[in-house]
Amino acid sequence: MVSAILILIMGTGARAQGIPVYDNTNFISFVKSLIESGKQTSNLIKTVKFLKQQKERVEKVSNVIKQLNAVKEINKNHQVLFKVVKNDLREILNSPFIRPNEVSRISDSFNSIIDTAIEDLDFCEQLLSNDQLKMTDGERAQVLKGMELKSKEMAIEIDEKTKRYHDIISFRKMQEKINNRESNY
Repeated sequence: MVSAILILIMGTGARAQGIPVYDNTNFISFVKSLIESGKQTSNLIKTVKFLKQQKERVEKVSNVIKQLNAVKEINKNHQVLFKVVKNDLREILNSPFIRPNEVSRISDSFNSIIDTAIEDLDFCEQLLSNDQLKMTDGERAQVLKGMELKSKEMAIEIDEKTKRYHDIISFRKMQEKINNRESNY
């Protein structure tokens, strides 16, 4: 009978409820893990900031190296220009096959290239020595790369002019030999 009553009471709406149980050990472990995650996140943020700074420094050094390489190439190209003018121009102008009216035209064409080269060197010096242009290292490196290409073009141009004048001299030498040969008919 007692069992029948208990079955009726339970079947009519009585439900068993449990008391929530907290495991303090797991809760403390969870809090410790959250604190550790916060520390790791803080360290990761510091690492990201440090890596960004290092990246900026590497980019600055890279741009400075690009600038130095460009200046080195500009200097090398200008040395070629000056050497050609010093040696080959003197030889061309001293040649008996260059006419007097051509001397000034030849010297003016070489002088214009040399003047441009000197102006470029002055600009290069200003670009590197003062910060009045308010350029970043990358922009400065790009300008220097452009100047490097220009100096290569000038070196090629002066080389072509020198070859052309040497060809003219050779042609005139050959023409003189042909015109002054003795005929044995």
